[in-house]
Amino acid sequence: METRDEALISVKGLCKYYNKGAIKALDGISVDINKGDVMVVIGPSGSGKSTFLRSLNLMEHPTDGTILFDGVDITKKKIQDENGKWIKLDIDQHRRKMGMVFQHFNLFPHMTILDNITLAPTKVKGVSKAEAEEKALELLDRVGLKDRAKAYPIQLSGGQKQRVAIVRALAMEPQVMLFDEPTSALDPEMVGEVLDVIKELAHEGMTMVIVTHEMGFAREVGNRVLFMADGKLLEEGTPEEIFESPRHPRLQDFLSKVL
Repeated sequence: METRDEALISVKGLCKYYNKGAIKALDGISVDINKGDVMVVIGPSGSGKSTFLRSLNLMEHPTDGTILFDGVDITKKKIQDENGKWIKLDIDQHRRKMGMVFQHFNLFPHMTILDNITLAPTKVKGVSKAEAEEKALELLDRVGLKDRAKAYPIQLSGGQKQRVAIVRALAMEPQVMLFDEPTSALDPEMVGEVLDVIKELAHEGMTMVIVTHEMGFAREVGNRVLFMADGKLLEEGTPEEIFESPRHPRLQDFLSKVL
């Protein structure tokens, strides 16, 4: 597994306000996400967890603060190139390095599983169809769905669709994977098959940020846990520190209700 000593994403003073500041979805979040980290974000509903995650690839544009990804501040409209010349930031170029997995799969219903997975590599990265299909089948095999390559999303269970959504993100060979409550839309018996895939990615050293309500999973797979409430990062630490020795009263109260 990779060493966890180099910040891949560095967030400083991140704010997201609505209604001219009346609603503070994010209120001064600062955190470093290191290469190889499996960072799990927990907290009550409405605490800003998903807003934080979606801000990392600018699906949500922050009101204030900076997000350094691979040394580039992606919140800026212009950046300096290696020659010191100011150029327009190509946010799509950086988004390609971040795989995003949502609650509701977002697969194209009129396309086969194989076509869903190969679409972005061929259209965005210019990979040949043959190469993209070979990679897709290899990834599907890893998650136990190679035999479903020619099926359509409607023919798959929720757990299978979510595994396909993970494969689709991995097909772009991202540097970091962002998971927004990846099991919340699944029937309870399907949760395990998705969490197993994420655990395997963690074991392989993939950098991940995971928003989840699954406390057992957070404790087992994360090496760092963030607790958010009311748009603020109130506590962070190892799973042992967060779950066994919580310091902040708000975290103590939260855990007393969910554990």
